[in-house]
Amino acid sequence: MGDGSSGPTMDLLRSEPMQLVQLIIPIESAFRTISYLGDLGLFQFNDLNAEKSPFQRTYAAQIKRCAEMARKLRFFKEQMRKAGLSPSTKSLRSGDIDLDYLEVTLGELESELIEINSNNEMLQHTYNELSEYKLVLQKAGELFHSAQSIVAAQQSELELYNTTEQSVERSLLLEQEITMDPSKQVNLGYISGLVAREKSMAFERILFRATRGNVFLKQSVLENAVVDPVLGDEVEKNVFVVFYSGERAKNKILKLCEGFGANRYPFTEDLNKQFQIISQVSGRLAELKTTIDVGLAHRSNLLQTIGFEFEHWNFLVKKEKSIYHILNMLNMDVTKKCLVAEGWCPVFAKDQIQNGLRRATLDSNSQIGAIFHVLQTKESPPTFFQTNKFTSAFQEIIDAYGVAKYQEVNPSVYTIVTFPFLFAIMFGDWGHGICLLLATLYLIMREKKLSSQKLGDIMEMAFSGRYVIMMMGIFSIYTGLIYNEFFSVPFELFGPSAYGCRDQSCRDAYTAGLVKVHDTYPFGLDPKWHGSRSELPFLNSMKMKMSILFGVAQMNLGIIMSYFNAKFFGDNINIWYQFVPQIIFLNSLFGYLSLLIIVKWCTGSQADLYHVMIYMFLSPTDDLDDNQLFIGQKFFQILLLLSALAAVPWMLFPRPFLLKKQHEERFQGQSYARLDGNDYPPEIEPHSVSHNHEEFEFSEVFVHQLIHTIEFVLGAVSNTASYLRLWALSLAHSELSSVFYDKVLLLAWGYNSIIARGIGLSVFIFATVGVLLVMETLSAFLHALRLHWVEFQNKFYVGDGYKFYPFSFASLGQDDE
Repeated sequence: MGDGSSGPTMDLLRSEPMQLVQLIIPIESAFRTISYLGDLGLFQFNDLNAEKSPFQRTYAAQIKRCAEMARKLRFFKEQMRKAGLSPSTKSLRSGDIDLDYLEVTLGELESELIEINSNNEMLQHTYNELSEYKLVLQKAGELFHSAQSIVAAQQSELELYNTTEQSVERSLLLEQEITMDPSKQVNLGYISGLVAREKSMAFERILFRATRGNVFLKQSVLENAVVDPVLGDEVEKNVFVVFYSGERAKNKILKLCEGFGANRYPFTEDLNKQFQIISQVSGRLAELKTTIDVGLAHRSNLLQTIGFEFEHWNFLVKKEKSIYHILNMLNMDVTKKCLVAEGWCPVFAKDQIQNGLRRATLDSNSQIGAIFHVLQTKESPPTFFQTNKFTSAFQEIIDAYGVAKYQEVNPSVYTIVTFPFLFAIMFGDWGHGICLLLATLYLIMREKKLSSQKLGDIMEMAFSGRYVIMMMGIFSIYTGLIYNEFFSVPFELFGPSAYGCRDQSCRDAYTAGLVKVHDTYPFGLDPKWHGSRSELPFLNSMKMKMSILFGVAQMNLGIIMSYFNAKFFGDNINIWYQFVPQIIFLNSLFGYLSLLIIVKWCTGSQADLYHVMIYMFLSPTDDLDDNQLFIGQKFFQILLLLSALAAVPWMLFPRPFLLKKQHEERFQGQSYARLDGNDYPPEIEPHSVSHNHEEFEFSEVFVHQLIHTIEFVLGAVSNTASYLRLWALSLAHSELSSVFYDKVLLLAWGYNSIIARGIGLSVFIFATVGVLLVMETLSAFLHALRLHWVEFQNKFYVGDGYKFYPFSFASLGQDDE
């Protein structure tokens, strides 16, 4: 794997070599040490205080302090969101700020902002109340003015009535009514205010019932919504005036106003006082508006100042909190002067980590340097692959199935090519491939801008896999050129067709009368095949056989990878009693079938391969007759059949017995070695002793091997058949594309109407994008994923490892608090 200290191997085939390291750090340099390791991002700390609760750890108070500062920053962010401002990223990581100074600054800013908000709320509440009061004065004044006008009209009618000739008795009665004793007249009180329009009808009905109809309610609708002083929201309201008689009625009205949330305001009948109050209220509103605007401007300036430094402060607080979180994972030694850390790091990072430790010692003026000590352990290290933005998406596809065991073969090396290729076999159309490629090139060209934005779930998934989709588009263009399909239309891109009409009278060149007139079409499918009567049988045969060839090749690659795994880990038992019988069994049956397909293609034989494979098992000694493809085929088939039958017990029986023997020899040798008492380092001795006394369950191993053998034998058949999905989806994609082109676009183009053609073109575009470029892409993607996870990876990939998660500040900006 190369020299461990010189640099990363960047080898995607196997994970980076890892080592378990113990760091002994003086307390005075501990903070800087962890900070520099976080900048480096190549050390994964183990929690040495897992039995302690978060409140029992050494630096719980510092974490609580950082959490309080983070709360204040979240408060600032929420205030900026409400004000329509966004934090600036210009000053991100512009320099370090003392944490004590930052804590004081955040506290002062929070107090100032809370005070500004409180004053603004009070002023806004007063402003809203005065606005409502002004509306009540105006609308109630209109109600009283209209009522007084009606009374004046009635009095004028009454005077006119008295001047006419009336009986003496009627005149006396009217005069008596008018000149009634003022002390006996009823004085009516009134209450004015505003009530929500949606509650006005209910308010009127309940008011009538509660007072038994002994009130008079008059309402006036406000044209525009007003801001409610209590709720702070815009509400459509009505101005009301309730006339009543008596204190009991008044109390009931007040309670109903309170229950319905109606705001009451005083009102006077005197017109002079009304005008005076309206003038005072208007002046007060103007003053409040000016004061509120000044307060909002001051608040906006304060939030802009906070926003300019927000990202820097937020990163600093997160950084401090993460450092103290790591310090809480460290052990305090008995002298209380050093912290002991344990964790994993790549072998190549040894020099970088030691340089960071020395720099932390110098910067903190510590008299004692940190100690870097490599520990010996039998614990399985974490898996670490150095990926870039191109390979990371393919690695995520593999990790979704399972993280690779430490230094086992990584399937993503082959997946980079095989995954988009198998997808393209099912999606072969160079027109559709160009559409996919253009869409992903747009994402790649704008990746810097898009990576900093919040995208939707589907768009985020497409953006993260942009390089996978790009490769899928490129391979789809390649296979589409082989299939010679551009939105299901063939083109003579690489020269003229090899076929032409037999004579000039040939009218239907797609159904009859075609003869070979040129050399064979140089690349891909001859365009004359499309639309002919032989197209479907020919394509079915070609794609089905091609699927079997690719499937057998990929499964053989998986078995060969199991050989390299076994060789790397020095497991000869797996080489001889797993790899060898598996490769023999698979190729004795389906490798032979692949050979027959190639021979038939090369010789042009009319042999029936179904008959050959079936009677290879049923009647292996019968003559092949017309189905013979080469000399000695009968003997060769019998030899392959016997080899396949011999491979099954070869896989099943020897391995469990050899594992048992190996375990007994190892246990015996280790038990003798323990007599010296000096061969094991003290830190791993307890683990080694417990490992020596592990019992070997032969029955469990044998049953596991039996299951594995049955699974492989049956899987060889089912997995090969599973690759026929390449043929099925390729055919479905081609036929769907042909249907959309022939039955939608060409059918619409047959009309002379521009509207009909426009409708047909629109339907064709939406069907192509919605069905072929979205649904078919997803379908082919999932089927390619299944072929890699099940048919390919189960031949060699264990996938029971765990990822390497180093402590790094680079990921803090992406994490939510």
